[in-house]
Amino acid sequence: MVKLKKYLKMERLLKRKMSVSGSFYPDKKEDILSSFEYFNDLISNQFEDKLFKKNQKALIVPHAGYKYSGFSANLAYRNVTQTPRRVVVIGPSHSVAFSGVSLKEYSFYETPLGNIKADSDYMSFLKSKFEFVSIEHEEHSTEVQFPFIKHYFEEAEMVEIVYGHKSDLDNIVEEVLNSEDTLLLISTDLSHFNEQKKANELDNNCIKGIETLDIELLQRGEACGMQGVVSLLRVCKKIGLHVKSVDYRTSGDITGDMDSVVGYYSAIVGKL
Repeated sequence: MVKLKKYLKMERLLKRKMSVSGSFYPDKKEDILSSFEYFNDLISNQFEDKLFKKNQKALIVPHAGYKYSGFSANLAYRNVTQTPRRVVVIGPSHSVAFSGVSLKEYSFYETPLGNIKADSDYMSFLKSKFEFVSIEHEEHSTEVQFPFIKHYFEEAEMVEIVYGHKSDLDNIVEEVLNSEDTLLLISTDLSHFNEQKKANELDNNCIKGIETLDIELLQRGEACGMQGVVSLLRVCKKIGLHVKSVDYRTSGDITGDMDSVVGYYSAIVGKL
């Protein structure tokens, strides 16, 4: 009986463990904090005009290694002026193929900066309204956001949503955007493995499409999280939100290798 109670308690306190620490982002607290300090020094010295001091309902953030996309993501997080009570992060599945939208009911999300508490009540609320599958995954598109969330919104609770093929996200996105004290994160990178000029052309279509809520123009570009962005734009148009670009660059801008690059982009969403 004692062993059974211990097992049930462990089941109730299921932790989403780190899977890409040490590769996509540092696995030591001091190294992550050093990365954030470096990004913020750059903002103070060169990019203060990209801090717009507006209230945000959502961010579009990239999800590559911090070396490549960390600055772009950090600049978006720095634009959040009111600390949310909860954060909902939505990203595409890269390693597990499935249909639908996955919401795994973890109790905590592990980061090198400490655990993030899951918002179990909000998970139950979402599951009462929408159809989800529940899949074990090690998804980097969502996980790379966890240290940012823990650092900038230390007391916020979190919900991680990962989508696969044939995913219906519009109603979920609308519900989250209409929830009080809630910040939505839509995770995506842009074009992959084109030479720099071609990447800039494709990414420019995405960015102009996002800024003007023009889904047809958006889809003339490339984005690994295209479905999440499409759903966000549809809902923004429906409920009267706008998108403002914060940062764009490619891996070539960082490494100097312009032959095969990946595009990274961040934006803020609200009544701007």
